[in-house]
Amino acid sequence: MASNILTRLTRKDLFRNQGYIDGAWVDAASGKRFDVYDPATLDNITTVPEMDAEDTVKAIESASAAFKTYKQTTARQRARWLRKWSDLCLEHTADLALVLCHENGKTLAEANGEVAYAASFLEWFAGEAERTYGEVVPSSNSKQRILTFKQPLGVAACMAPWNFPIAMITRKCGAALAAGCTTVWKPAGETPLSCLALAVLAQEAGFPKGCINIVTTLDLVAQVGKALCSHKAVRKLSFTGSTRVGKLLANQCSANLTKLSLELGGNSPFIVFDDANLDKAIEAFTMAKFRNSGQTCVTANRVFVQSRVYDQFAQALVKKVKTLKVGAGTEPDVFIGPLTHERAVAKAMSHVEDAKAQGGQVILGGAPLTGYNGYFIQPTVIRDMSTKMLMTREETFAPVVGLYRFETVDEVISLANDCDVGLGSFICTESTSRMWRVAEALDVGMVGVNVGVLSACESPFGGVKESGYGREGGRHGIDEYLIVKSMLINVSD
Repeated sequence: MASNILTRLTRKDLFRNQGYIDGAWVDAASGKRFDVYDPATLDNITTVPEMDAEDTVKAIESASAAFKTYKQTTARQRARWLRKWSDLCLEHTADLALVLCHENGKTLAEANGEVAYAASFLEWFAGEAERTYGEVVPSSNSKQRILTFKQPLGVAACMAPWNFPIAMITRKCGAALAAGCTTVWKPAGETPLSCLALAVLAQEAGFPKGCINIVTTLDLVAQVGKALCSHKAVRKLSFTGSTRVGKLLANQCSANLTKLSLELGGNSPFIVFDDANLDKAIEAFTMAKFRNSGQTCVTANRVFVQSRVYDQFAQALVKKVKTLKVGAGTEPDVFIGPLTHERAVAKAMSHVEDAKAQGGQVILGGAPLTGYNGYFIQPTVIRDMSTKMLMTREETFAPVVGLYRFETVDEVISLANDCDVGLGSFICTESTSRMWRVAEALDVGMVGVNVGVLSACESPFGGVKESGYGREGGRHGIDEYLIVKSMLINVSD
């Protein structure tokens, strides 16, 4: 399979199957490797090193040594490297997208969009690198002056998920490198190849060796994660993934009081009020739910539709979903690709069967998709959902939709907030007052109004409750990698 990808790449050197430590491409000390598969065909793409704690320590030590000089570089110089890296990503979008499409399963159109999205974080944080301002603080003591300035924390560990493997890395390491931190990346075992390709371009952009290190692993994730959490040189860890793993990492980081950013599970409500423009609502929902085959951090999960338009919305949604082509991401005009791994198919089908057993009516789909070897499921719409069903409590990371009926504003706010997590949410309404009232009442970190996409490089991304803490992106993102140092000066004669 690797040969098929290589023949289509303009830059053959972007296809890498080794780890990256201290500016060199390396194998695991143990010599072990694991397979990377195409989820659309189940073909073996290549093998990459199964790295362990020993390899991780080497990566950390490389980053720690590099930090001693990298922290002394000027913000202007770091900004130039980031801008060059962004330009190189955009220049080689087609190659990066091809690698991403084959390892993740998303469509080429979606993969191209992710590369542009990833590059936008590098460009954004290039600008933020030169905006880490301090301040002069008025002192109550006339014989003192107080000022503050910001400095980089140190080595930052960046742990990325498989659903957006390029963008989630640049959102983390773009901020870290802009702040003056050096980094160790741990991409998901299912999708390491796009991160390795990114490192090729970062090296070309001019980043000094040791600023970026990559540890690849599939079966030894717990061992690698523990090494990142326990090493005293790691002063910051940023993780995107499940709430269960986030809690484990937080516990492991507590021994060294390592600073954390956690972007964890979501269960995003999508609320359609009876005054909404239903055509716009359907378009927004299509993006919020079916983009990346329903595998986004803020995928619309619990769809609350006001009674007066419930039937109309359900019918219009089925009509729309029937037009969405399903298939391998490399096929033309495909909108919904495969799920990235087999576990996602099993979980989605368990949600469908649970809903059916408790009175849910499947009005579209409801089964795995036949005719493919990969991890495909039929786009599915279920109406007459109840809060007792699994889909209410568990995130459905798949193109499966459950429609809930509600009557009043107060009722839907209560339903939406009856959840342990609070990452994103969506509101469809033409009422400005209702928009404000509901947006302020929802226990989430982000609200989209009449839109289906919540993230942009200039907007802070993160949640509340068990969706984690800290923010990525926006002007707040770089602060996660900085300390504020105060200086008191005696000015008396």
